[in-house]
Parts: sequence; C-alpha cells; structure tokens
Amino acid sequence: MVGSAILRKLQAEGYQHFALANSRELDLRSQAEVNEFFRKEKPDDVFLAAAKVGGILANNIYRAEFLYDNLMIEANVIEAAYRNGVQKLMFLGSSCIYPKMAPQPLKEEALLTGLLEPTNEPYAIAKIAGIKLCDAYRSQYGCNFVSVMPTNLYGPNDNYHPENSHVLPALLRKFHEAKQNDAPFVTLWGTGTPRREFLHVDDLADACYFLMQHYDNPGFVNIGTGEDLPILELAQMVQRIVGYQGEIHHDLSKPDGTPRKLMDVSKLHSLGWKARIGLEEGIKSVYASVKGQL
Repeated sequence: MVGSAILRKLQAEGYQHFALANSRELDLRSQAEVNEFFRKEKPDDVFLAAAKVGGILANNIYRAEFLYDNLMIEANVIEAAYRNGVQKLMFLGSSCIYPKMAPQPLKEEALLTGLLEPTNEPYAIAKIAGIKLCDAYRSQYGCNFVSVMPTNLYGPNDNYHPENSHVLPALLRKFHEAKQNDAPFVTLWGTGTPRREFLHVDDLADACYFLMQHYDNPGFVNIGTGEDLPILELAQMVQRIVGYQGEIHHDLSKPDGTPRKLMDVSKLHSLGWKARIGLEEGIKSVYASVKGQL
C-alpha cells in the first residue's frame, strides 16, 4: 500500500527511472539478494517502506516473524544503501514505537521513555532499531538517512484479509459482508473506546516526498493528521458509508490495544506540511474503489 502510493506520487512529479522489485522477485530478508540488487541498480534515493505488517491478531501470534523479518529487512537495505553510495534514504516506521502509556499526543521525544504495548512489542522494537540504525549510519559514516513515523494508514492496495488486516480495512470488510448477507449485527473487538488517528496513504506519500526534499536531520518526524476518534465512532462512520442497517456488538474477550495513539505533528507542521484528505472523504473514496472486490 505505502510503496505503491509513493510510486504514484513520484510518477506524478515527473520521475521516470525506478528500481522496483516485488517480494517474489527480491527477498529483502536475504543479505545476498539485497546486496546484488543494490550493486546492479545503484539507486540514488531509497524509500524503505517494506515491512511485515498486520493488525493486533497477527502481531500477537507471529511475534518471532514480526521481529526477525523486520530487523533483517531494514538492516540489509540500510547497509546496502551505505555500501552502494545511496544519496538519501528514508526509513518508514510506525506510531507503535511509542510507549503504551506515553503522554498524548505522542511527541517524538517520548521514544524509549516507557514500556511498549505488549501485543505489538516485537514490531515496535524492530522499527525502533531501524530509527537507531539510520542515526548510527549518519553518525559514523555521514549517511543522509532519515526516519519518519506514520500514524495508522488506509487507502488503495490495503490488506482486507479477515485475520491479519488493520482495523479500518477490517471494519470495511465486516460491514460490507454484513450488508451483503443481511446479517443482524457486526461484532467489534473490545470496548470501542480506544482512540485512533488515520491518514490516507496518498497524504503519507505526499509528506514523504516533501520531507525527502526538506528534512536532513537525525531523529525522526511523525506523520499524521493530529486528529483522532474512538474506534466505535470509526465503526459507526464505516457503517454509514457502507449503508449497513444492523447493530454493532462488542466482543469484550478481545484486546483493546493501546488506549490512545495520537501523533503530535507540530514538528511536521513547522516544516511546512499538513494533511489534506479528510477521514470520511477518504473512506468513501476507498470503499467506492474496493467494494466490488470485497
């Protein structure tokens, strides 16, 4: 989802020369394959958006894979970028890097000030390592490697798998299928009280393109909207957009996850970028494009 959005943005800006490979063609967990790819392609700039990702269920079940795969991906790509003289690399992380009980909204300086959310700790640790790896290569070798931390994303090419998708695409699928099957209710995990922030992936791509041109410092930058809402309100919004008339039930045996994850985007705003796509507008456009495939 993220890689294709960045590619669309670069193409729209007139770029024509890309070094591309999907996961079947290039296993980023393999140092040998990554080294050969960089040796052959010699890219000037790299957007490191590749990762093993999923929702609460996938993060909690596949803990070893989420830690190992993501550590290998970022270590191989960052090292190969250094070895092959990449001019600039942008590492994309996640808002889950922050401590579970960090003060809201989440400021960049809150990193490593407390315990992580247990359900996605392996993924968070891998992403924190990626930030530190970029800073270490900058400090030791003078590499212009920067990091950005997007909030929860949605948009074209999202994952709608019933077991390992994130909350927004999962809700779109649930309500769509409930409407198609005339089901009396849709089950929502947990209490619905946790608050989440959502950013359209095209806005993320625009922010990444902007920061690739205007940000050259150690540390990282949050990318988000600076606005959030309870999961229950999100579910009700999706329900309206889909046109489902049934009820919403809660499965209280399922985890809520972190109580709130709202990004402080004052650093991003001070650099001169703000999100433009409203949540309801964005969900409507996404649903219109995917409902025939759900």
